Amino acid sequence: MARITRYSKFEGELDQLESSELMQMIQEALLGQGMNDPYDPDPDARPSMDDLFDAILEALAERNMIPEEQLLEAMQADDVRDTALGQQIQRLMDRLQQDGFIRKEFDEDGEGGGPGDPGQATFQLTDKSIDFLGYKSLRDLMGGLGRSSAGAHDTREYASGTEMSGELKNYEFGDTLNLDTTATLGNVIHKGFDQLEESDLVIRQAEYNSSAATVVMLDCSHSMILYGEDRFTPAKQVALALAHLIRTQYPGDTVKFVLFHDSAEEVPVGKLAQAQIGPYHTNTAGGLRLAQQLLKRENKDMKQIVMITDGKPSALTLPDGRIYKNAYGLDPYVLGATLREVAQCRRSGIQINTFMLARDPELVGFVQRVSEMTRGKAYFTTPQNIGQYVLQDFMTNKTKLVN
Repeated sequence: MARITRYSKFEGELDQLESSELMQMIQEALLGQGMNDPYDPDPDARPSMDDLFDAILEALAERNMIPEEQLLEAMQADDVRDTALGQQIQRLMDRLQQDGFIRKEFDEDGEGGGPGDPGQATFQLTDKSIDFLGYKSLRDLMGGLGRSSAGAHDTREYASGTEMSGELKNYEFGDTLNLDTTATLGNVIHKGFDQLEESDLVIRQAEYNSSAATVVMLDCSHSMILYGEDRFTPAKQVALALAHLIRTQYPGDTVKFVLFHDSAEEVPVGKLAQAQIGPYHTNTAGGLRLAQQLLKRENKDMKQIVMITDGKPSALTLPDGRIYKNAYGLDPYVLGATLREVAQCRRSGIQINTFMLARDPELVGFVQRVSEMTRGKAYFTTPQNIGQYVLQDFMTNKTKLVN
């Protein structure tokens, strides 16, 4: 249940609600499973305008934003869409479309559903909407980190031609000759330039800001919504926030997204918000294989996989294309194939950072092994704080200063 807040200035004046405020109120419904059927997912399904109407109605009700007389009328009506409240919600939906947050879509016959049933028309989130959701998620998560801005990646390499760190050191053979004139003159001014020695040279170090290629692997197996906890929506929010962060703060970086379940597929960021959970197993090996293929196309200094999951590998794509599944324990056959993909990542210089939403002892051991093999990191976290861990790890990916 969302936290209830009283917005008294809107009582009786719902038409004054801005589209951005409305998007903020319904973002969990747009990203979550409320518009999908996790037991019978349709990859091509699109939420209907009726789904959007219900999401807005629920958001207004949870926040006590509906005037009592309108609420009473709606409760007594055969169809809330015929009431004053329903008409106001319809105007809000129209404004979302006019302001470019959603795009209404119809079938060839002009309807999204059956004839005469325009409420079944579907809608698609626009680039503006995806950007808004990514920014909102990023702002919330960065607030939790106590940060307001981020720069480029810091790495173990220090060289010339980039941001100065301000640190001085005596020149050693092999260093880039980024000479600090003032400090060097101070060492030789008394003995003369003809007595200049290598030890008199002072250089100013500069950080080498690398570009990075990242593939985010999102587990969309059925366990991500089991036991009454939706783990997939926070994972999608993190992915959107990371995409927005990279686009706005790290323009030299790239990020791609892979969904892994019985198999694995790449999903563009524009389609990420409507990605669905299904009655699937966890084909971690397939996800890692696809992530490597995507990273091979990138000419970046750093290549990494960010894997968000809550389960053990339980599926495998066989050479003939069939899917082998075993949900009971860590199947040696599945585990072996998965670790072979991990080893291939290590040989390709790809780091795997795993964010595990479960603490099963078997899983802990598996994740630690993956991290050790690729010199990556393992985080055992919860849906409530996974975003802070992912973004913090991404922005502070650095080691000690090394010459």
